[in-house]
Amino acid sequence: MMTFRGTRLQNLRLPLGTVWLLETLAESKGRQALFEKQSPQILKALREMALVESAESSNRIEGVTVEPARLRPLVLGNTRPRDRSEEELVGYRRALNWMHTQHEKIPVTPETCLRLHALAQGGTSGDAGRWKERPNDIIQFHADGRHVVRFRPVLPDQVPAAMDELCLGYRHAIDQLRVTPLVATAALILDFLCIHPFRDGNGRVSRLLTVLALYHHGHDVGRYISHERIVEQTKEDYYEALQRSSTGWHEGKHDMLLWFSYLLSTWRMAYREFEERAGRERPPRGSKADLVAHALEHVVSPFGIADIERLCPSVSRDMIRIVMNRWRDEGRIEIVGRGRDAKWRHTGKK
Repeated sequence: MMTFRGTRLQNLRLPLGTVWLLETLAESKGRQALFEKQSPQILKALREMALVESAESSNRIEGVTVEPARLRPLVLGNTRPRDRSEEELVGYRRALNWMHTQHEKIPVTPETCLRLHALAQGGTSGDAGRWKERPNDIIQFHADGRHVVRFRPVLPDQVPAAMDELCLGYRHAIDQLRVTPLVATAALILDFLCIHPFRDGNGRVSRLLTVLALYHHGHDVGRYISHERIVEQTKEDYYEALQRSSTGWHEGKHDMLLWFSYLLSTWRMAYREFEERAGRERPPRGSKADLVAHALEHVVSPFGIADIERLCPSVSRDMIRIVMNRWRDEGRIEIVGRGRDAKWRHTGKK
């Protein structure tokens, strides 16, 4: 049974901790305008990092990986994919680009879900952009060979009607019932995952749909911080919350609070990281060495010299190396690896 049926969302009683999280997110949303006035170089770097991390993490969650050296050229450049994994990576990047540039014009509809799926699947698989044609039970496999059906999604012949109901219910909850937008967003994603409308790629589309819905409600943090990476880093909590909140879904007896709390916590993590990385003030207007030092303080580990160059486009590589070597001698950063693939990371020392 859909979460949007009846009055369950209107009557949902939120724990005090959840209310506090909602208030905190509202405050973070209010500070967005302030942070978006930061240095264009910093924000551009955050957008690029988020795009790469989102495409990489969302596909890695699905078991799809590409060579590290190919990652940035595929996501940020015009490098052509050379295999199926790279096609899916590029496809996810195209889906993100579509949302980041057109989100105001993209409604939450079944047609949008189909297009997101077609893009995220690379557009080359036989059923990209099409509802599933066979049942796809969620099965848990054990080390001893046993397997257990954890959840039975909606049957294929019921998917079109279920998706129509879901999207209509979501819009009605926000426009007419005045359900708190983030509560409605959590219900949207939970019901989507329980319907499981595609043969493959449901997780990818759910993460894209999450970012799109947040955009609609004025939460733009997904442009600067990868929601997909945070989900990957907390995937054990993700699967536990999804499993517990989907229990009894078909009968309308499920409890979505754990799932809602999980999503709120990931969004809060994204905002905190954004505020830490973007900083509350503009980069210093002093020497070029000061600009490099500011970039080193805010770049996320691990990072390469190219990452610092993007943050400091007016500074030469020689100057960047001088400052980085000074930070290394001071024990504030250290090098990881050798050769062209070597990266740097913060040691935690100030």
